[in-house]
Parts: sequence; structure tokens; C-alpha cells
Amino acid sequence: MLNMLIVGASGYTGAELALYLARHPQMNLAALTVSAQSADAGKLLSELHPQLKGIVDLPLQPMDDVSTWAKCADVVFLATAHEVSHTMAPQFLAAGGVVIDLSGAYRVNQADFYTQYYGFEHQHADWLDRAVYGLAEWQEEAIKTAQLIAVPGCYPTASQLALKPLVAGGLLNGEQWPVINAVSGVSGAGRKATLGNSFCEVSLQPYGIFTHRHQPEIASHLGIPVIFTPHLGNFARGILATITCRLRPGVTQAAVAASFHQAYDDEPLVRLYDQGVPALKAVVGTPFCDIGFKMQGEHLIVVAAEDNLLKGAAAQAVQCANIRFGYAQTQALW
Repeated sequence: MLNMLIVGASGYTGAELALYLARHPQMNLAALTVSAQSADAGKLLSELHPQLKGIVDLPLQPMDDVSTWAKCADVVFLATAHEVSHTMAPQFLAAGGVVIDLSGAYRVNQADFYTQYYGFEHQHADWLDRAVYGLAEWQEEAIKTAQLIAVPGCYPTASQLALKPLVAGGLLNGEQWPVINAVSGVSGAGRKATLGNSFCEVSLQPYGIFTHRHQPEIASHLGIPVIFTPHLGNFARGILATITCRLRPGVTQAAVAASFHQAYDDEPLVRLYDQGVPALKAVVGTPFCDIGFKMQGEHLIVVAAEDNLLKGAAAQAVQCANIRFGYAQTQALW
């Protein structure tokens, strides 16, 4: 049985990870850690997240010496800030474990990307070269042998799952960039409250216009330019991405549908809508990404919905772990 360690376990994503791993028949949740300076150190995870009472009553232990913790884990999930993952991942990797990083620290193999969009200079170009981007439905073979898996961001997961079949099939008109308008619930900002993500203060609005770090992540892995505008919505969780595209002349609705079915009919965590488009209520609390589309002439609108904490984070991380170690992709996810 594999021993699993979650670093940064006190947040929303950490709690979802802990729940999945605690019920996985082939994985042992060995320990949960938080920063040594965290006010949550010493508390039970179920004190912070009461829905886990009687299920995950493990203590949140202070992360001090990485080398000590590395000895107790076969797999380390980093649910930590980008700068923390950037520093910790190579230390755990040096000890021979597999690291599944949910931050953005290793998602894009361009060192200047981190200086521009994350505000720090990347010091581990060797691991940037070796990291596998964990968009599970499109990277399965690479994930099977990866030592470092960089799980995509929640917005990029929904956006890329919606667009990749169209890009792979050569169906898009390159003269018009896809326009992604995506709305996320406030849990995407993390557990630490600020005025900007206080539920009573949030009013639907866009942010990071032309500057959001997920735009270059999406564009880099799609291989085409996109316009990406995120929005913060006054609901707890979920992402809805509405994507406007232009198709090449002569592309039919049947061809669009075929591209999605070819990509996802054998993928258990993507659900396609042959009629209509998805809504958040279909995916919140589930590990799925739901995708539907509508066409008018050369214009195509694709809608993708997912739970930002699950398919956009914890569920995809466990899906990647399952692929990496030869288990069914959905093991422990329902």
C-alpha cells in the first residue's frame, strides 16, 4: 500500500484530497502537514472541516524538516502556494518519491513565465523540463512514468478540455482567437478570508483582464492564442466556462460532435451533452467536467462546467495518481 502525504492540508483542496485518499483502498493517508507557522498546526483536520469528523481525524502536523517527512511518503501532494511548491518539490523528489503539485510552480516549461506571472525567479529548470502537465485525459501515457506531475489550474482544466478536441481536429479558424469567459466560486481564492472574497462583499465581476496567469498556461498547452477573462461569482464553488470560437469554413455540427466523442467517449470523468449545455448544479460535488456546445454557421459556443475544488484540483490530482500507479482512473472518486 502506498503512503501518501498532503502538504498544505488545511485548505479546501487539502480537505478534499484527504477525503479521497482516506477512502482509497490502495493508498494510506500517512500524514497531513501545514506550515510550521500556521495557526492550524496541531488541530485535527476535522476541526476545520467538520464534514470529515469520524472520517479524517488526523492532526495537522507542522512541516519542519522536509527530509524527515520525505522518508514516510511514497507520494507527496503539494497543496501549497506556488513559491512553497517551487522550493519543496525538488527536496521531496531528491528523496525518490513521486510529487503531485497542485500549485502553478511547474506547469509551464518557460522560466520567464514565472518571473512575469508569478513574481519569482524559477531556480529548478531541470525539473521544469521533466515535469508532466497533469491534464489527465490528454497526458495519460506521460503520467504513467512521471516523477513530478503538475496538476493544471482549475480554469485551465475546464478551458482546455473544451478546446483541445477542436484544436486537435484542426476545426478552428485561426484568424479568430477563442474567447474564454469563465466564472468561479469564491472557494477558488482559498480558505483565508479577505474583503475581496468575503461572500457578502462579492459581486459578479471580471478580474485580471489581459493579465491573468492562467491565460499563458492555457495558450501554452493548447498551442494557440486565446483571450481569457476570469470572473468571481457570488457562489461557493464551481466553474462555468463559456467559450466563443469560430470554425473553419465547411466544418459541420457532426464534425464538432465527432471530435468531442473521439476525445472523450472512453474518458470516465468527462461527460458530453448531445443536447443543451451544462449548468453548475450538475457538477458541484462531483469529479466530472461536463461539456456541451451550440453552433450557428461558423460560430461555435462551447460550455464547460466543473467543480473547481474537485476536477479543477483534488479529483484531478487523485486521477493522476491512479494513472501513475496503474489503478482505475476513478478509484476513490465516487
